[in-house]
Amino acid sequence: MRFDVLTLFPELFAPFMSLGVTRRAFADGAIDVHLWPLRDFAEDAYRRVDDRPYGGGPGMVMLAEPLMRALEAVNAERGASPAVPIVHFTPTGKRLNQDMVSEFSRGPGAILICGRYEGVDQRFIDTFVTHEVSLGDFVLSGGELPALALLDGVARLQVGVLTPGSHLDDSFSAGLLEGPCYSRPERLALPSGDAAVPEVLLSGHHARIERWRRERALELTARRRPELLTCARAQGRLTKSDEEFLSKLDV
Repeated sequence: MRFDVLTLFPELFAPFMSLGVTRRAFADGAIDVHLWPLRDFAEDAYRRVDDRPYGGGPGMVMLAEPLMRALEAVNAERGASPAVPIVHFTPTGKRLNQDMVSEFSRGPGAILICGRYEGVDQRFIDTFVTHEVSLGDFVLSGGELPALALLDGVARLQVGVLTPGSHLDDSFSAGLLEGPCYSRPERLALPSGDAAVPEVLLSGHHARIERWRRERALELTARRRPELLTCARAQGRLTKSDEEFLSKLDV
């Protein structure tokens, strides 16, 4: 799959694509990322990509014309490839979640628009953008971090990046938050006293361990994100044993 990123700061992407486990997705070509510096598509001597907003007010607005020229160059290079989503990252967009990441991970890629300043000229958005995506209920300086978040989420779902099946128990993948995990040493000295790994995890009894992990995930989700349980119920993801356990929780 191919992602084309229209950005004022292409330098932010290179370290991300060469570090960590997700680098495998970029190194082996599972995800092909093309970076398009937006100032290359400005036509004045100052390489200007922004100007003051009509109607007054603070901040600057990204101009439509450099974005249009960049998009035209992307489409020319992509040629007759299938049409892909054109994604604009904005606080007013649909919140990025695991379902959306999974959908992108199975698709042909996308064109990612990384806005800056006060925003992007609405005429460009209305004409070209197919998806508006938000990282959450807060404001960032630009669309680069949301673009990196999307690329990271998609990369880790590519074959060969993670241990097969390891993402299936991730938070949200199964409709719940993932429960706690532990490693060595078996007893850890802390200022408040020694803390031991839960005994069930040392038992070697796989069915008991699996059930313990499921119950911890159910409990954590019930306490922190109860709306996820509502969705899991509606989707038929909760078993009779799950419901019995939840009915006994004091939340």
